[in-house]
Amino acid sequence: MFRTIRTAVLSALLGLGTLAAMPAGAQADGFYFSFGQQGSSAGSHHRDRGHMYKPHRGRPRHVSACSPGQALHKAGRMGLRHARVTHASRKIITVAGHRHRHRARVVFSRAPHCPVIRAM
Repeated sequence: MFRTIRTAVLSALLGLGTLAAMPAGAQADGFYFSFGQQGSSAGSHHRDRGHMYKPHRGRPRHVSACSPGQALHKAGRMGLRHARVTHASRKIITVAGHRHRHRARVVFSRAPHCPVIRAM
């Protein structure tokens, strides 16, 4: 009799240890166990997440290159007043304007997010 109870308890502990070792993502809405002053309880949570997650299919999203309008907007945020595009080529965009009562130029790359190459 004692041997049967010992086997059942060891099997239960092994099962609980296996559940505790599962990855956290798998337990996000899975089983729960509670041991407290009012007793112990066990249960499970289930949610249908099919409508929330839609994997991206097809081609990857296109990140647009820097346009002259984006370069003007960024130059304005940098403090360049009366900004205008003075030169635009395949690789760079030059924006001229005034800053602190002096003429200033900023050269942007055509890469996404308009990185600054040179500020004069």
